[in-house]
Amino acid sequence: MTLKHVFAGVAASVLIAAGAALAPTAVHPAYAACDPGTPVDRTTADMVRRMMKRAGFTNVQVEQKGCDNVWHVIASRDGRDGRYAVEPGGRIYPEGN
Repeated sequence: MTLKHVFAGVAASVLIAAGAALAPTAVHPAYAACDPGTPVDRTTADMVRRMMKRAGFTNVQVEQKGCDNVWHVIASRDGRDGRYAVEPGGRIYPEGN
């Protein structure tokens, strides 16, 4: 093996080790802030929780409200857990993947 090959192998090992050290250990989703002036309605998590329970859902866990005033919820219905979206008008629908 030539000195050139040894140097290339050592350099590659150092770069791989440096990349692993700099890689993030946890991935966190990025949430964009609402634009200034975005109209936000006055619905609350409690209101959404009551609405979901009246519609027959159980184990309702309200996660967050989006800038579009849609609430994102995890709940159970008919023995199955799922993610749901609740629109300002009260429409509840399953969230896609």
